[in-house]
Amino acid sequence: MVGAMTVVLSMTTVNVAFPDIMGAFSIGRDKAQLLSSGYLAAMTAGMVSAAWFISILGERRTYAVMLLIFIVGSMMSGIAESELALNFGRLMQGMAAGVIQPLTMAVTFKVFPPHRRGTAMGLYSMGIVLAPAVGPTLGGIAIELFNWRYVFFLTLPTSAIAVLLGFLFMPSKKFDKNIPEFDFLGFALLCCALFNLMLALSSGQREGWSSDYIVVLFCIGSGSALAFIIWEHYAPNPLMNMQVFRSARFSSACIVAFFSGCIFLTSTFLIPVFVQEIQGYTPLRAGYLLMPGGLSLLLFFPLAGRISDFVPAHVVIATGLLFYCVAFALLYGVDVNTPFWTFVFWTFFIRFGLACTLPVVNATALKAVPPELVNQASGSINLLRQLGAAFGMNCVVAYMEVRIPFHGDAFTAMHFKDNSASAEMLESTRRLLSEGGVSVSEQSAGALHFFGEILYAQASTLGYQDAFLTLGLIAFAGLIPVWILARFKEQPRKGG
Repeated sequence: MVGAMTVVLSMTTVNVAFPDIMGAFSIGRDKAQLLSSGYLAAMTAGMVSAAWFISILGERRTYAVMLLIFIVGSMMSGIAESELALNFGRLMQGMAAGVIQPLTMAVTFKVFPPHRRGTAMGLYSMGIVLAPAVGPTLGGIAIELFNWRYVFFLTLPTSAIAVLLGFLFMPSKKFDKNIPEFDFLGFALLCCALFNLMLALSSGQREGWSSDYIVVLFCIGSGSALAFIIWEHYAPNPLMNMQVFRSARFSSACIVAFFSGCIFLTSTFLIPVFVQEIQGYTPLRAGYLLMPGGLSLLLFFPLAGRISDFVPAHVVIATGLLFYCVAFALLYGVDVNTPFWTFVFWTFFIRFGLACTLPVVNATALKAVPPELVNQASGSINLLRQLGAAFGMNCVVAYMEVRIPFHGDAFTAMHFKDNSASAEMLESTRRLLSEGGVSVSEQSAGALHFFGEILYAQASTLGYQDAFLTLGLIAFAGLIPVWILARFKEQPRKGG
């Protein structure tokens, strides 16, 4: 539990540090979000290799080795002097977290007797929910007291404790000299696709979407993704068993999981960055804003689970997606004057949407496949949820980076030399600068600079609004696979 909470904590504490990191390395939002989406992509790679590591080293050694890698990655991120070193440290953290999360859940499940495993999973889920709830607040405190680097050092004490407790209490086995087969080609194709597509999406606005560099990245990434899908149909030990996708209900649940992962994780990136960049919040205040919504999951998860016992799954999932739609319809109207508690109230809609989709989609997907394919189905849906989070965040932020200059150009075009409102604004600003003691030669330049800052802030606000609207449209599109869930009530296939 300590290890699992630590790796989840590291995923959310960084969210309030993005503005400071952007300033420290002179990077934009497109590169900054790679710290989250790259972490999620690395987690995906870690998840598909977790079973192979455990089969060779056993739970104890795998747990200890991955936590040590996580500690090195945390330290590298904290002391990084370049953007490349920071991203590499985050990738190390994500890779280790991808192995640790499924390992800790499986061990927690196995060490409890059968009649207490429901309680064990409840306690485990509560811990996993609690970590992201307090993560942004802890990150804000670290920045407030020290600086952004201490966001990455926060997890070092609990990581060290987790290693020690793992050596004392985790089960172990003799080292297996017979290394089991692993789909190395599939793993390489998956990593190649993730790296190239995410790099293309994060660099497209800066390099030019039609530039040779971006086109080549997209071609390599798309080709690798297609090759991965084809190879997984014929691989003797596939990372992703394609038989599970023969079920229309399972495939539909995977699409919903992909969309839900995109919606929730992207919102956790956009909201704290918005309130710091547009409303001038401190990192600590941004953390406080996210904390009530995170803690509400302790109530919403059991409530949604209870409702799903009596209401058809597709109804519960559709309700969650509609709550997402409502949340982002409200966020579409945010601006510099949106009050703190209004923001907090709107985050409750997002959290209830998560509670209605995450566990119910998982249960629906696993019920749609025969018992012998449950393990493969579980791995596949978790893989697709992580991919949705990684690629969704990249795509939405890339779209936002395109829309901000679009709105900026539109505003600039409206304020020409003879525009009376613009002239009045500039004259008022010059007068204020004159009263403040600014020299006559600098008043005009200062007024124009201030006017440009106002236009950019307004353009940025509209860009964020477009991003929130996009997330709402993605949630609405998720109702299509939910309709398939309701329509095709097929029986699980026998023997795949």
